[in-house]
Amino acid sequence: MSDMKITVNVDEYLAVNKYEVDEETAHIELVDEPSPAEFDKLIRVCPAGLYKRDEDGRESFDYAGCLECGTCRIICGDTILSKWAYPGPTMGVEYRYG
Repeated sequence: MSDMKITVNVDEYLAVNKYEVDEETAHIELVDEPSPAEFDKLIRVCPAGLYKRDEDGRESFDYAGCLECGTCRIICGDTILSKWAYPGPTMGVEYRYG
């Protein structure tokens, strides 16, 4: 077997994608007071890193840059999400390679 190590910079690959953000209608919305435990799940699993907690423990979420994978919907369902839908026509992510 080979000891070849391959590293992949995911951020570099995500940067080539094109995003058309619908500024008027968010396709993902959180409940008013999300459970900290549920929010922490999303911090760990969201591949786009949309869910964050700063040094002071404040939560932040931004649907722009969403990969539309549905991971948040699968992991937390309606425990923390009040809305999850695909963006409207011509909106959202357009995957590109290279």
